[in-house]
Amino acid sequence: MEIEKSLFDNLQDFFGFDNFKGDQEAIITNVLNRKDTFVIMPTGGGKSICYQLPALMSEGTAIVISPLIALMKNQVDQLRAFGGRDSIAHFLNSSLTKNEILRVKQDVTEGKTKLLYVAPESLAKEDNLAFLKSITVSFVAVDEAHCISEWGHDFRPEYRKIRQVINEVGDNIPIIALTATATPKVQSDIRKNLQMTDAQLFKSSFNRTNLYYEVRPKQDVIKEIVRFIKSNAGKAGIVYCLSRKKVEEIAEVLTINGIKALPYHAGLDAKTRAETQDKFLMEDCEVIVATIAFGMGIDKPDVRYVIHHDIPKSMEGYYQETGRAGRDGGDGFCLAFYSEKDVEKLTKFMKDKPVSEKEIGTQILKEVIDYSESAVCRRKQILHYFGEKFDETGCNSMCDNCRSAKTYFDAEASLLQVLGFIKEQGDKFDDQHIINVMIGQNNQPISSYKHDSHPLYGSGKELGVNYWNSLIRQAELSDFIKKDIDHYGLLQLTEGGKKYINNPYPIKYIINRPMEKASSDGSEDTLGQSSTLDAELLKMLKDLRKKIAKQKSLPPFVIFQDPSLEEMCTHYPVSTEELKKIQGVGSGKAMKFGAPFVELIKKYVEDNDIDRPQDLIIKSTANKSALKVSIIQNIDRKISLEDIASSKGISYEDMLKEVESIVNSGTKLNIGYFVDEMIDPDRQDEVYDYFKSAENDSIDGALNELGEEDYSFEDIQLMRIKFISELGN
Repeated sequence: MEIEKSLFDNLQDFFGFDNFKGDQEAIITNVLNRKDTFVIMPTGGGKSICYQLPALMSEGTAIVISPLIALMKNQVDQLRAFGGRDSIAHFLNSSLTKNEILRVKQDVTEGKTKLLYVAPESLAKEDNLAFLKSITVSFVAVDEAHCISEWGHDFRPEYRKIRQVINEVGDNIPIIALTATATPKVQSDIRKNLQMTDAQLFKSSFNRTNLYYEVRPKQDVIKEIVRFIKSNAGKAGIVYCLSRKKVEEIAEVLTINGIKALPYHAGLDAKTRAETQDKFLMEDCEVIVATIAFGMGIDKPDVRYVIHHDIPKSMEGYYQETGRAGRDGGDGFCLAFYSEKDVEKLTKFMKDKPVSEKEIGTQILKEVIDYSESAVCRRKQILHYFGEKFDETGCNSMCDNCRSAKTYFDAEASLLQVLGFIKEQGDKFDDQHIINVMIGQNNQPISSYKHDSHPLYGSGKELGVNYWNSLIRQAELSDFIKKDIDHYGLLQLTEGGKKYINNPYPIKYIINRPMEKASSDGSEDTLGQSSTLDAELLKMLKDLRKKIAKQKSLPPFVIFQDPSLEEMCTHYPVSTEELKKIQGVGSGKAMKFGAPFVELIKKYVEDNDIDRPQDLIIKSTANKSALKVSIIQNIDRKISLEDIASSKGISYEDMLKEVESIVNSGTKLNIGYFVDEMIDPDRQDEVYDYFKSAENDSIDGALNELGEEDYSFEDIQLMRIKFISELGN
């Protein structure tokens, strides 16, 4: 009872809390009893108190191994604030000067320091090792323990050496390992590597009921992000990107759109990163745009949304990053953008890695793809990944899939075919192989196992890949099959699957929605709503465009293209300056054609008493402008477009898009010199005449009319640019 009393006294005296959360009390008691302890507790569950409190109550100093300097600083600052003296907690890492290191070691030796935070890289240094051997170590806490496993989302080779160092420091030093994310495979790796197979496991539920999960197709992603943040003004959020370049670009876009945003990535110096983090914590900055270098252990309870500009590399990374929203129990909106191009990029990153690492990376990425493309409850999928069963009715429509209309199919017959195939053939095949059998897709593995002559080969071809993907994914979620993660994700029958074969029953599954066709206009956002198109105004603008086109003997698309008119119907520009900010309208077009359009919109806004969402007119970044200026200058010097593309490090296709965007915004470009190089005069005249009388500017329409054997897509695009530049600008 003495421990229990002093536990509560210390909790109240030091941290000011009246009660423990979840398993905290049992965990702390286990550590105080000098027993190895393994804690799996989601972000926001109160992991740090599980080692901080027993450290304060134990003789000697607890060594806390932590992967990030920012995380250490954050926790040491908090402990000093609670304890009222700087010497109570220190960190030992590469950011300290020699004098600072001497001060730290002196405080530890004099028994003033109860917690010493050490980076894994610093732990093995000879002078640090010698110092640790000379002091009394109460226990070792390994924070972010998933870093030990290659199957974890943030593998660090230095973490593999921790056990070896602890053995050198002293005998029978107890360990507490803590992580916010660990699949059964990662748990097993941690236990084995730290040699703590007998450690008591404390595992909390991974369900964060206050978080709303949504995945959207990646279309106009920067605009969507700006709109989302604008509609949640005053709320703190994080935007994650995979590359530093994208972090800088998005931070700049947000800033020029009046949002207090700052970039954060490993390429910035330590001082800048620390200042950025402090500004976010102190609410001087509303949004952090970051690579995954940001956020581990950042204790900001009121982050209201986490946006993934790029789909993350792993489900663990996704869970960890989304877990930074709503740590105070309030609203948390988790929005991720998904595209197949991102998946291709991530796959390319793995191209040059060793075979085993590539294999692991591919399987981990596949889980993210399945999650993104599936129409099943997102919460159910996340929790299944971490080995937790969940009934989707408990989601309470806190994910986009549970809010959307679903298409069900009778799965019994197909499910029995798949389960029967696995039973008959053994656990030797992954989902892709089984899908190839069902749709009759022949390849080397199919023919080598003679599955092209199997009765099921091609039997489900008309149902399509999406159907079989949906079925296998949900058979796994229903615990009929499981992936053998140690062996390339081969599918195995579970006890549940064997029972189903013997006693089948009708079962309905949900068909996946193809991501590029899935739509979310933001009308279901719990934190804000996006704007919608004004159909009546659009009709009026199209009529005006038609009238002006007739007067000037030009096709309507030369005046303004449809996307420009549509954006006018969302943002209602009532001055030439505002009109210039609309997509595809630059100074040239605004001056030449803008006046009657602005006049019409102004009158329409007054007549219909419309409250204009001016703040949602999204300005583009300066670095894009710099590229455009450079392209214009090079064209003036008559440099080949292919050469300009090469010098800018972009493809010829992207170059044409940039040139087209410049011309569509009203700038006149003389690209005749380059067109003459690429297309002979007769063919130029033919395309020119076609566009003069065309209803729209569709390249596919032009190819249909003029013949695909005579022209390439780029030929028509080039001629369309020349046509609009000469006639419209």
